[in-house]
Amino acid sequence: MDLNNQVVVVTGGASGIGRALCEKFAAAGARVAVADLNLQPATQVAEQINGIAVAANVGLEEDIQALVRETEERLGPIDIFVSNAGVAFGDGPGWMAASGSNDNWMTSWNVNVMAHVFAARALVPDMIKRGGGYLVNVASGAGLLCQLGDAAYSTTKTAAVGFAESLAITHGDDNIKVSVVCPLYVATAMTEGGRGVTGQDSMMTAEEAADSVLAGMADERFMIQPHAELATYVERKGADYDRWIAGMRRMRQGMLEQHPDYAYKV
Repeated sequence: MDLNNQVVVVTGGASGIGRALCEKFAAAGARVAVADLNLQPATQVAEQINGIAVAANVGLEEDIQALVRETEERLGPIDIFVSNAGVAFGDGPGWMAASGSNDNWMTSWNVNVMAHVFAARALVPDMIKRGGGYLVNVASGAGLLCQLGDAAYSTTKTAAVGFAESLAITHGDDNIKVSVVCPLYVATAMTEGGRGVTGQDSMMTAEEAADSVLAGMADERFMIQPHAELATYVERKGADYDRWIAGMRRMRQGMLEQHPDYAYKV
């Protein structure tokens, strides 16, 4: 895939996988907009890669629309939009599946799901007119499996995968390419101190995850799974759902033995 002079937007671009993607897109010759809730670190990344920085709360549709407008005014029509920004809060305090606050649930929904909807709504019509484009939606292995201790994250990442499927089915014939990225455990600020989706996943760097994304895009793969073991987990889950849930319950008990403060009390 030739990225030279392609206009690319990466949300959550100031850190983690987003930053690594910005750096790799720029190294390949793309013109990159680094979008982030925090403008200062986004500006630092943009200066390093000769891109632009744009402040955006991706959970607000008006911010996505403004991000698209500013990028196209400064860099030109957007060829690739990477919806990478995400949030995770955990089920605590309380540690029941529904103990997260309404605010945390709604923020998770808006950032992890609706941001992808807002981006598609702002971009797809013009991409169709221009003959195509590429939407890359970063979900999680939790969207195919389950994140222990974070029901809101698991639920919204599952929804993100579903929306990406709808995009690919509905707009594939419009030459809109769609990839959904489902990593397991990546060393970022979001996962610091955690144990991965299944509690035992291997950890890769943000740079390794970004390399996997670019390789998947080069092949125009819909499902990009940076961790090879994810496919095995998904196959086992699909083969016997009840067995999978029983195994995850055992894994959760193992986590509680190491972190007894995660146990809920009634």
